[in-house]
Amino acid sequence: MEATIIEILDDLRAADEITRRFERRYWLSSADFYALYQKGELDDGENLRDFTQWAGYYEIKLAREAALNKLSHARLQEMRSKAGGEALELRPLEPMLKVA
Repeated sequence: MEATIIEILDDLRAADEITRRFERRYWLSSADFYALYQKGELDDGENLRDFTQWAGYYEIKLAREAALNKLSHARLQEMRSKAGGEALELRPLEPMLKVA
């Protein structure tokens, strides 16, 4: 899958917002919930739909965080190679359109 930094950050924001709602509702961090979910230690019962959604959005969050880290490390590597041992120059790389 290919994604731009904007798509990754948008997906990450949305997944984070949704997982935060579940954390507020169940008073449990997504990481702790997911560990229980993966081990099959939850009584899904009437909350099966919530738990399935929560796990799905948490997986999206983890995947987008990994993608963001990968892009960030690649950019850092590129900056270091261009700097040639000098101080790194960090500038925004936002897509820009020339408007007439």
